[in-house]
Amino acid sequence: MNMAPSSYMSDTNRSVNAIANWLFIMAGLVALMVIIGGVTRLTGSGLSMVEWRPLIGTLPPLSDAEWQRVFTLYQQSPEYQEINWGMTMGEFKQIFFWEYVHRVWGRMLGLAFGLPFLYFLIRRQIPQGYLGPLIGLLILGGFQGVIGWWMVTSGLVNEPSVSQYRLATHLSMALLIFALLIWTGLNLRDGKAALPTGHVAGTLALIVLTIVAGAFVAGMDAGLLYNEYPLMGEGLIPIEYGEAGWLDPLENPASAQFHHRWIALLAVGAVIGLWMRTRKQASVAVRGHLMMGMVGLQFLLGILTLLNGVPVWLGAAHQTGAVLLLAFTLLVAHGLGRQASQTR
Repeated sequence: MNMAPSSYMSDTNRSVNAIANWLFIMAGLVALMVIIGGVTRLTGSGLSMVEWRPLIGTLPPLSDAEWQRVFTLYQQSPEYQEINWGMTMGEFKQIFFWEYVHRVWGRMLGLAFGLPFLYFLIRRQIPQGYLGPLIGLLILGGFQGVIGWWMVTSGLVNEPSVSQYRLATHLSMALLIFALLIWTGLNLRDGKAALPTGHVAGTLALIVLTIVAGAFVAGMDAGLLYNEYPLMGEGLIPIEYGEAGWLDPLENPASAQFHHRWIALLAVGAVIGLWMRTRKQASVAVRGHLMMGMVGLQFLLGILTLLNGVPVWLGAAHQTGAVLLLAFTLLVAHGLGRQASQTR
């Protein structure tokens, strides 16, 4: 008689832990998606696939005729006609690779989320209060695919590059999904935490703003300007600053790099302040040290990426550092949020 409740609780705990671990794995897969997207951008591969075929497009070209078909379509795009005129089939296959991997990874993410979600739903293992958030994550994931194609189409009509606004939107949605996956997983595993406020919320906002500002830098190839630090030419402020009027922060490459630099510095200061707050709190001290170490490494990676003219490997490392910094800061925020919840 007494074994049934104990057995039930044990099964329930196992289900909760399984769902939490699944969400953490999904967060890792989303992080890899962000990194692959960064490499796709850095290698100039993002506009190599000029059609969106959600089902058939899962398979790469499997014959010479199919390769010729997709290459012919690419030759009609602004990027080929204005930038890559005369590109060989072999060169096309190289840029095709990363965009193909990026899209297939997105489809795999859909299956990696959808199938386990269906399994937990059928077995009625989703804890009370979490069905809505999980459905919301599923919808956001599907919408992200639409945003990705919307972004690509901006470079297939008149301009041989994607819109920096759409690139920033695509990255922002990925960061939102990543953060929600981690936060929901932590709520399941560790207990619900109060949402970030004050300094904690401000630190997270500055980190996200720095990453999104980096998307504008990437979207306008602004990292290829002023490959020096801390100066930009003869001063701290580039001579082009303000030339684009009220849209200058979003449409002037030099200004975009300037803002990315200084928002990043503000984020570093905010993280240092948050780290000092965590040092004497045993439950979050290790998380705080990880966050502090990552912000230092990320700042160094940013400078090295700039000084070296944004090589692919350093750009990818910088993108990886950004995702890890956001993850470690979310861990700190959740730990502090749990403490706040317990004291109420």
